[in-house]
Amino acid sequence: MARSEDTSLLEVLAIPAMVGVGALIAVQSEINGRLATELGGGAKGGAAAAVVSFGLGLAVLASVVLAVPRQRAGVVRILSAVRGHRLPAWQLLGGVAGASLVASQGLAVGTIGVALFTVAMVAGQTSSGLLVDRAGLGPSGPQAVSTGRVVGAVLTVGAVVLGVAGRLGGGDPLTAGVLLLCLLPLLAGAATSWQQAVNGRVSAVGGPIAAAFNNFVVGLLALLSFLVVVLLVAPGDLQGLPGTWWLYAGGPVGVLFITLSARLVSVHGVLVLSLCTVAGLVVGSVLIDALGPDSHLGPLTVVGALLVLAGVAVGAVSSARAARARRAGAVAQAPVAP
Repeated sequence: MARSEDTSLLEVLAIPAMVGVGALIAVQSEINGRLATELGGGAKGGAAAAVVSFGLGLAVLASVVLAVPRQRAGVVRILSAVRGHRLPAWQLLGGVAGASLVASQGLAVGTIGVALFTVAMVAGQTSSGLLVDRAGLGPSGPQAVSTGRVVGAVLTVGAVVLGVAGRLGGGDPLTAGVLLLCLLPLLAGAATSWQQAVNGRVSAVGGPIAAAFNNFVVGLLALLSFLVVVLLVAPGDLQGLPGTWWLYAGGPVGVLFITLSARLVSVHGVLVLSLCTVAGLVVGSVLIDALGPDSHLGPLTVVGALLVLAGVAVGAVSSARAARARRAGAVAQAPVAP
């Protein structure tokens, strides 16, 4: 009985924790956006800011791994599992998805705007979360695509569209080139759900810190390759590193995001984690916009944020009911000791 109560409490506490993970994304986006501007803006500034952010995050994780024997053992377990074919090597590539999201920001936001970027990313993440859960890629195994989970995903995407509706009219017209650029955040958002699933698998072997360490190593290598290409082909010049200390906090914030995601994805599955992070992202963005010196917070944005929370509630309740039904079925099928 105590074990069941502990599991139920974890399921309840995981929801606000996952929303908080989304708020971390909003904070990191604000920090890295400012850093990219200080570094010269454009594709070069965005790529350089991403490399700085990932590099600092990796430095934090490397310090923890080197200082704590248990975390070093976690990294060793991951490598041993790969060598022993207990963990497929492709599941170590979750960091590429994180790198693709950061890279797509530098390539697409300047042309399509933040509003369309957010809508495309959320649409990709929530729809992919359904498929990733159905395929059983996450550590919680296959999860049925129930009506409640679909309604939660659709409501969340619709709420984000409503929340940014007041800003969709600005920027460049919806030409074929703009729509093509929208595919970048759409695919990057879809990759984010896959990243959360495979990072959860890696975390189940080596722990969340070791999984995050692997994620940052892979992501940094991908971003360094991207930066080399951008420096060769993109216009503009890079500026020197700024002296404002908090512009370098994006990396440590990213460490918290990846570590918590790798741990929490096993509680309710990829879709609910995606819904909760979207909710935290929207609410965090609303708070940042409301508290900023140039606030453009409108009523549609607030209504959209509230609807996002409703979508999360629908998806989370459906997921929790399904989880309880699976546990009840497992108990009913368990053999009775003589």
